[in-house]
Amino acid sequence: MGRRRSDEVIFNSDYVSISELVRITGIRYSTIKYYTEEGMVPFEQEEFNLTRRYPRVMAVERLNEISTLRKRGFSIPKVKELLSIDY
Repeated sequence: MGRRRSDEVIFNSDYVSISELVRITGIRYSTIKYYTEEGMVPFEQEEFNLTRRYPRVMAVERLNEISTLRKRGFSIPKVKELLSIDY
């Protein structure tokens, strides 16, 4: 079992794990994983260590955008389309 970082450490980190994103956003693990696999949430992955690292600020902002659009009734394909538009 891995060591669990404190909320203070997480909120001051540049990068977080998927489980830490779950803790700070309240979005389910499977949902974040799905959005990641669909290319909707930015992450980095080192070759020797397959752990995905999410840029905390960008990932939280993107997850909030996705959640807002989904609550407005947009489908996943439409959300992906809207997120690909440069504002």
